[in-house]
Amino acid sequence: MRFFIRFAYDGTAFHGSQRQPNGVTVQETMEQALAMIFREEVPLTFAGRTDAGVHAREMYAHMEICDEMMRREGERLIFRLNGILPDSIAIFNIYPVTDDAHARFTAKRRTYEYHVIDHKDPFLLPYATRLRTPLDYAAMNEAAQYLIGRQDFASFCRTHTDVKTTICDLTQAEWKELGNGHAVFTISADRFLRNMVRAVVGTLFLVGQGKMTKEQFAEVITKQNRCSAGDSAPAQGLYLTHIEYPEEIFV
Repeated sequence: MRFFIRFAYDGTAFHGSQRQPNGVTVQETMEQALAMIFREEVPLTFAGRTDAGVHAREMYAHMEICDEMMRREGERLIFRLNGILPDSIAIFNIYPVTDDAHARFTAKRRTYEYHVIDHKDPFLLPYATRLRTPLDYAAMNEAAQYLIGRQDFASFCRTHTDVKTTICDLTQAEWKELGNGHAVFTISADRFLRNMVRAVVGTLFLVGQGKMTKEQFAEVITKQNRCSAGDSAPAQGLYLTHIEYPEEIFV
């Protein structure tokens, strides 16, 4: 039977979410914990890929486990997994889903946040990006409105990726000042490209610093060329915060 796992992680110590040969990843760590419990390999399919240093307040993965093994573990499974996993990974729920439910392809919408601070804070610095140049958030919000809608975001996509299309449907792109020099950018879409959010944020930084107008930002989108956009923002300020699925896949 297929199950969804809902979990969170602090990405600081990981070389990204998905398994790779040259570093410890979230996927590898979770699969090792599952193998210890079920005494066999349990492959996970993640809802998406996050880069090294990026965090997730809500991530999903799916796995297939026979009914007998799940009945044997029952409600203890979450407790046992959390006991094995490092403090940087927390399992929240495990849901039975329909056989055709897919953690990545069934997702309807994803939401990310990017956190920025303007001062030194030992409690926020591992999880937010510190900028010493003041930002004009009103100008950044005006520019961000050009992101809304279904369009081609090739300008914000990492080059040489194997995606079939760079078209995404964005429904939210907004900066909010939280006070005490702390601001957050929230962006939602049906899908995101590799490095897309960090490239968008890095380009909006140019607007906020007065180095790019909102009209020039709009031109960046239409050029569909990564070289026209700004540098990618640092990883530690980025969080995956929500993934939405159709209710009918949960059984």
